[in-house]
Amino acid sequence: MTERVRVGHEAALIEGSQTEVQVGGVGVVVVRYEGQFYALRNNCTHKDYPLLGGDVGAGRITCEKHGAKFELSTGKPKTLPAVKPVKLYRTEVDGGEVYVLPL
Repeated sequence: MTERVRVGHEAALIEGSQTEVQVGGVGVVVVRYEGQFYALRNNCTHKDYPLLGGDVGAGRITCEKHGAKFELSTGKPKTLPAVKPVKLYRTEVDGGEVYVLPL
């Protein structure tokens, strides 16, 4: 079983920050939005493009390639051209450190 992966200290991950970590060999983007941490597979389901660096707003992250938007809390696509959800990972804060948990 893969161990949880440290993202960083909670205070260093400012609002709107995006950080990529590897979880079991898979790229995961961790976003801090409205004080919460969300972790999604760093891969748009439309055309295999990284989500890291996409605009974040209204609870969604936007793929820079074709504009697909994914809901941070569910991974569901909210706009075309994407129709498949992005895999979500759980996060936890322990002793001020943020972690992503393996699937």
